[in-house]
Amino acid sequence: MAKTYGVGIMGAGNISAAYLGLAPLFKGLEVRAVADIVPEAAKRRADEFKVAAQTPDELLKNSEIDVIVNLTVPAAHYRVSMDIISAGKHSYSEKPFVLSVEEGLSLKKAADERGLKVGSAPDTFLGGAHQQARDIIDSGKLGKIMSGTTHVMSRGMEHWHPNPDFFFQPGGGPILDLGPYYITDLVHLLGPVKKLSAFTNMARNERVVTAEGPNKGSIIKVGTPTTIHGILEFHNGAIVTIGASWDVAAHGHHNIELYGTDGSIFVPDPNFFGGDLVTAALDGTRTPVAAWDHPFGKPNQGLDQPNPRANYRCAGLADMMISHETGQTARCGLDVALHVVEVMTGLLKAGETGEVLTLQTTCERPRALNIEDARALLKA
Repeated sequence: MAKTYGVGIMGAGNISAAYLGLAPLFKGLEVRAVADIVPEAAKRRADEFKVAAQTPDELLKNSEIDVIVNLTVPAAHYRVSMDIISAGKHSYSEKPFVLSVEEGLSLKKAADERGLKVGSAPDTFLGGAHQQARDIIDSGKLGKIMSGTTHVMSRGMEHWHPNPDFFFQPGGGPILDLGPYYITDLVHLLGPVKKLSAFTNMARNERVVTAEGPNKGSIIKVGTPTTIHGILEFHNGAIVTIGASWDVAAHGHHNIELYGTDGSIFVPDPNFFGGDLVTAALDGTRTPVAAWDHPFGKPNQGLDQPNPRANYRCAGLADMMISHETGQTARCGLDVALHVVEVMTGLLKAGETGEVLTLQTTCERPRALNIEDARALLKA
């Protein structure tokens, strides 16, 4: 990267620690300030990572900031990202970066007019395991991928998150909160979605917070579906079943399974950068895949634990800023994120109407991130 970009963090909640802690791994990124509507929260996080604490307005006006990472709640993502672009800064948002196609197109227009980049998490599909799955699929070893399944299901967020109310309101729910990881990985592996349909429901109208903290025992009114089962038809011809639910005590489904004409592949949880890959031959024989030497698959957290994890959040941000210099399409760019938003909101709409929906957006399949390109994003 030719220059060092000043990075600001908008929102000092739980996820901000990951961005503040991992940004120093990447070339050209220097976090210089963190802001929050609660000044005390910004100060605590700023003191922890030795950066400046600012108000949101101060961060937007800070001439030392080139790009702002939007870590506000989903319902505020569009407004805050538009404020960032209006301030003349690049915007990179946590997922989902908007809650409608119309909002996404509005951001695109504003950014294009100013020559600015807009990107969005998740960037976990850039992880070593998912890039290795991409390499196996692209090699043709599995033949043509024609179908698959993906499942993200649990008993809900109120059991661990101290302030889970927003998860159960419009803009939340399992498909908009966790769906971005799974759908983005599918788009990365298979390309864009052409059509979809779905059924949705909710097991309970109210949830009780059981996580430790000041909200323990409080009641949450549920305002969005908590179980979604859908079918995605991709432009390449593949048909994939997707299940997303916070009403499931236990299940036996793998995260992502893709079935080709010459074999199958079992892809690990796309919420994480690493994980174990398994392929299967036509006779059903399963073979664990030895991990390749990809930088974003190497464990770097919990190294004292039995199962340390690879975590390279900010990879998408670093790639976006390089794309600003080179003119290449960012792997976590607006077009991919907007297409994923339409898939997710389309699943919810189809659940309400019973329609089969043809998507209006599309995107380029994100470029694979090979070992050499991944190393180029990291500091020596």
